[in-house]
Amino acid sequence: MATENSSADRYAQQLTNKLQRLDEMFCEFTTPEIEVFESPEQHYRMRAEFRVWHEGEDMYYIMFNQETREKYRVDQFPTASRLINDLMPLLLDAMKPNHSLRHKLFQVDFLSTLSGEILVSLLYHRQLDEEWKQQAQALKQRLNDEGFNLDLIGRARKMKIVMDREYVIEKLQVNGKPYIYQQVENSFTQPNGIAAQKMLEWAVDCTQDSQGDLLELYCGNGNFSLALAQNFNRVLATELAKPSVDSAQYNIKANNIDNVQIIRMSAEDFTDAMEGKREFRRLKDNGIDLNSYHCNTIFVDPPRSGMDDGTCKMVQGYERIMYISCNPETLKDNLAILTQTHNITRFALFDQFPYTHHMEVGVFLECK
Repeated sequence: MATENSSADRYAQQLTNKLQRLDEMFCEFTTPEIEVFESPEQHYRMRAEFRVWHEGEDMYYIMFNQETREKYRVDQFPTASRLINDLMPLLLDAMKPNHSLRHKLFQVDFLSTLSGEILVSLLYHRQLDEEWKQQAQALKQRLNDEGFNLDLIGRARKMKIVMDREYVIEKLQVNGKPYIYQQVENSFTQPNGIAAQKMLEWAVDCTQDSQGDLLELYCGNGNFSLALAQNFNRVLATELAKPSVDSAQYNIKANNIDNVQIIRMSAEDFTDAMEGKREFRRLKDNGIDLNSYHCNTIFVDPPRSGMDDGTCKMVQGYERIMYISCNPETLKDNLAILTQTHNITRFALFDQFPYTHHMEVGVFLECK
């Protein structure tokens, strides 16, 4: 009991420290009280990567201390989902006596879901042959017979072997309604499934009284697009990464949503298109008439570098702005521009990455 209490106290303290730091960072802005959304204390991370260390007949997972770069053995990893922790020892035990599966294996990547699916990628410093394929298929079957819903990928230099599927299907609950998301290996997905659900519910709540259409930049696999579609007549979303666009199209169909359209474009190109600076064939080829949209709200979830000044200026043209940021420093820079024309009416901290300095922040702004 004392250990449980100390763990809870430690989590509460780190979250309090983040809140104080965030409050101080944005003290120059007029903000409402920060809404705080906690993470589970353990088993919150849905993906994990481990190097593999070989020592005689033994092999085990290792990680590296970020400060000293010294390696340390990892038998269990409480940060990762229970599903990953359950699979970790069984996977190694099954591979240890198998020369084909263990020979020159140097890394294992796990991608798990709240829905119970898991994808394992085995990375090698050698080319993979037919023997490996046969043994990998047997490994997959053995682990699934033990109760896992697992798919397997083998990787080597300029080589990728997919044993059936290269993705998992996640199901996130948003106010009690399930949403289906295809999550592809090596494509961006929200790392903390519980926090991701809270972010979606917050975004839906912020926009529940919306009018007109929604424009979304940096939409990824449609994570927010699908949940927000209920609050708008139509959603037009842009994303540059092709795997993410493909997953977004899959997710639109899987969720039977008919008012979301995804276009593969960078935010910068889309800004040029909106301002009439350039014409883009891909818009015409996809039957998208930008003039037919009446977007009063814009949603942005940019990379860590934030938005460039040109995109910020374009975003200022919308009545309401929702901004999800994985980097408060660049958010602060962008808000220096956005608050010239808009007031911050909602401000949230999502603890996506407990026990680290990283903070995920949500801001909702409305035109002055």
